[in-house]
Amino acid sequence: MPAGPSPAPPGAEQPPFGPPLFGTMAIIGPGLIGSSLLRRARTSGWLAEKLVAIDHAPQVLARVRELGLADMVTSSLAEGVREADLVILCVPVGAVRETALAAIAHMKPGALLSDVASVRTTLGPEITAHLPPDIAYVPVHPMAGTEHSGPDAGLADLFENRWCLVVPPEGTPAEAIRKVEAFWQRCGARTREVTDSYHDQICAMVSHLPHFLAFTICETADRLSGDLRSDVLEFAASGFRDFTRIAASDPVMWRDIFLANRDILLATLERFQTEVDKMATALREEDEQAIMTRLEHGRHIRKSLIANRQA
Repeated sequence: MPAGPSPAPPGAEQPPFGPPLFGTMAIIGPGLIGSSLLRRARTSGWLAEKLVAIDHAPQVLARVRELGLADMVTSSLAEGVREADLVILCVPVGAVRETALAAIAHMKPGALLSDVASVRTTLGPEITAHLPPDIAYVPVHPMAGTEHSGPDAGLADLFENRWCLVVPPEGTPAEAIRKVEAFWQRCGARTREVTDSYHDQICAMVSHLPHFLAFTICETADRLSGDLRSDVLEFAASGFRDFTRIAASDPVMWRDIFLANRDILLATLERFQTEVDKMATALREEDEQAIMTRLEHGRHIRKSLIANRQA
């Protein structure tokens, strides 16, 4: 069974947390999540004393410098992680394992390694197998984001009152887990420890399936014929716009996520299809009560998200 939630972090009205948790924090991949962490660290002062941004794209590094998000900006992974006390991988799921192994080779004893991948699958055991005994690995998944990407997309308050799922591999030192949870609580998040498989089941429903459907409905609209297609896209009302907002997300990232969580996503899609079929049957049979029951239930679920500060 998953562990219960940790206490909520102090709100904005509370006193500061105190001195920074880490001396140097290195972010590999300063996109939406990575640049949000850098911004949070810059504005709060209680995450890390020195900030390092690492990326292979010259235009990303140039923009990070222009925005003043880090004290050190480099394309050299070895140089960037060498003195870091905390290294966080904010790269697409498909690149996590390779990047982690490359970083481990240059990290100093006592450092912490983490990533923010939204699919865990076998990542934990695979990366742990290559860890030296003096480096701990504590991956997480912050349940926050937007459809935007790149250094300009970051927000210092992106994680405020959002959940961050902590997914430590078996045998991870308790002190390392505690420190990573404290880090995310200082980012404004609520933390909860879960297993790899439970994490992937949750995310298939609350994140992966909605993105899958958003991309698919855009494709459906695009395949309408002639004038109908043009007018559908021209006159798209708030329902279409709101539902498809997340289809503006990074295609490479979501390709990797869909493939990495393929089996669980397909099983979740089958459950969704069963519910679609039930609604279609009620509509076909003009069963007003069945339709109303489902609509009212959906409205209740949406209101519960608002009550839980997740909308």
